Amino acid sequence: MTGKTKGSSDNKIDLQNYTLIKPEPEHCPGPESENAGKSDSCTGCANKTICESLPKGPDPDIPLITDNLSCIKHKILILSGKGGVGKSTFTAMLTWGLSSCSATVDNEDVDTSELLNIGCMDLDICGPSMPRMFGCHNELVHESNTGLTPVYVTENLATMSIQYMLPEDDSAIIWRGPKKNALIKKFLKDVDWSNDGDGLDYLIIDTPPGTSDEHITINNYLKESGIDGALIVTTPQEVALLDVRKEIDFCFKTGIKILGVVENMSGFVCPNCQNESRIFKPTTGGAMQLCKELNLPFMGSVPLDPRIRKCCDSGMNFIDVNPDSPATDAILDILFKLREKIEL
Repeated sequence: MTGKTKGSSDNKIDLQNYTLIKPEPEHCPGPESENAGKSDSCTGCANKTICESLPKGPDPDIPLITDNLSCIKHKILILSGKGGVGKSTFTAMLTWGLSSCSATVDNEDVDTSELLNIGCMDLDICGPSMPRMFGCHNELVHESNTGLTPVYVTENLATMSIQYMLPEDDSAIIWRGPKKNALIKKFLKDVDWSNDGDGLDYLIIDTPPGTSDEHITINNYLKESGIDGALIVTTPQEVALLDVRKEIDFCFKTGIKILGVVENMSGFVCPNCQNESRIFKPTTGGAMQLCKELNLPFMGSVPLDPRIRKCCDSGMNFIDVNPDSPATDAILDILFKLREKIEL
């Protein structure tokens, strides 16, 4: 294996894994371009040899991905600028809530035969937690002539995660970017979300923190099939908002529509008296002030409730188990805002 070693002065590269060793220069044509490694901006670039060796032109699998996802009406990314803001927990509760909704936005009387069909794809490859939160972490993925069959939590809630493919629960995924990208492509191209011909109303995609390989890959692969947008999750303190601003900038630069910002852990709900108090008090106005500054939709605040932890650890639907919690009210309010924004 070749690579740049610590303290070395020469620019060595890892051709096997196509790792860019320095940031792209200004006016970079992009490694997928026909001019990669050949344009004026490539002169002197440490990545030139890598870009010249990469396959050129559009990915031939993109039409296959688009065709496979044609049975899905809406695709939503859940993003965060940093870890620890409860993004996966919020994703699980949002997915549970959507799976309990009627297919009609304004129908208050939910007919179980007309519930939304929901899918949840866990792209946090190094830290997959969605199977545990849905209570199906011991399940295995099955492959048939139609592709990979997702794991069904209920009749109308399907999930896919690398956790279902690991030999043991504690197995570490020690992968470089190209291998992660290959798995994302497999999930998009080969997972059969058709649900016996009904397809999905929503596919919720849980992503890792940051703005790196997984985010760029999912955006590139879904350009033709379309992404409805992204929900960005943060906590009230400025330390979290600093990284959220970077996530917002990423969305602006890559053309991902921001559906709104959710402030998680905005308060603490006492499980006994139901009173709410602020623990992570915002120092700069929190997510609401951020949305005002950047002219973004503020979707709502979700308070802390100790029962959320219990439900996530045991794979239970928090909304069904704790309908009286202020956190349940907050999740449902965000859910209905989301559906109105997308469907109406």
